[in-house]
Amino acid sequence: MLLVDKPAGMTSHDVVAVARRALGTRRIGHTGTLDPFATGLLILLVGRATRLAQFVDDEPKVYDATIVFGFETNTDDVMGETTRRADVPDPVAVDRGIEALTGRVEQRPPDYSAKKRSGQRAYVAARAGTPLALDAVAVDVYAWRIRRRDASSLDVTITCGGGTYIRALARDLGRLAGSAAHLAALRRVRSGVFTVADARSVAELKDGDPPNLLPLRSAIPHLSTKQLGAAELQRVQHGNSVDAEGDAALVALLDADGVLVALATREGSLLRPRVVMRDD
Repeated sequence: MLLVDKPAGMTSHDVVAVARRALGTRRIGHTGTLDPFATGLLILLVGRATRLAQFVDDEPKVYDATIVFGFETNTDDVMGETTRRADVPDPVAVDRGIEALTGRVEQRPPDYSAKKRSGQRAYVAARAGTPLALDAVAVDVYAWRIRRRDASSLDVTITCGGGTYIRALARDLGRLAGSAAHLAALRRVRSGVFTVADARSVAELKDGDPPNLLPLRSAIPHLSTKQLGAAELQRVQHGNSVDAEGDAALVALLDADGVLVALATREGSLLRPRVVMRDD
């Protein structure tokens, strides 16, 4: 696993391309996209670790965001065209809006998003001038922390669950406060237990500095573990079950050195390998 601090102006795929060149492999994927204008933490899985993508616990996510009041854009962020203007809101109205946007929230995704309807991407339809009527989706917004505020803008740290669009929170905050707003800046600072403070910069990867790859076990620290004996190790590497310990439904199976060998699901009193990371 490789943690990268994405700069503004690059897509998440651009970062993957840089990592592929730096590591000399094409088998790299990421666990969560950032918009091109956004910066911050990308979790990259390298080689066989790509098999773990669905198991990586990358929630909650923490973002530093700047919200500007006074106008909305068609993308809900600073990259779009202005669609509506309004007076800046009263601080009390902003605070009420933040309260309403905390907890379980019904959120309509941005018109310019990767959401699909009838097989069509929302951003494709929006670029064609026919935005899709996207259904609202329930998302979890755990907390807002105001770091700085003035009459026309707000710097906040938002902790939320996966699938939350910070752009949409900015748009909806403006509307709830009787104004208009858009997202002016965004930085992902944490995803699950992983923090951007531990990430490598893209410049370091381009300069050829050896990247600090984290062991596979680091990608799934939330899972229960079972250390395998020699005979069990051979069984698991051939896809065979071993005796279960404890009652966890999903278990990381480790060798004698603590290296991840497989993920297994519990079936009665047995653990059946679901993803085997090693063949020998």
